[in-house]
Amino acid sequence: MNQSLISSDPAVMRGKPIIAGTRITVELILEKLASGDSISDILDAYPHLTHAGVEAAIEFAKETVSDLSIYPVE
Repeated sequence: MNQSLISSDPAVMRGKPIIAGTRITVELILEKLASGDSISDILDAYPHLTHAGVEAAIEFAKETVSDLSIYPVE
């Protein structure tokens, strides 16, 4: 993953991970994809985004989830 495409700054979007140079959060990208939008739909809605930025957001989310420790709930 291109780490430089994802950034986090407490002064921007309360520190949520964003696509660098924007105020678009990784969370927003995931919400759009989960609601059925394609990457093309997202790029059309946010023309200042790049395909690489959206892919970096997806990869960031995948890596974040894969690093979690999972414990059964009893």
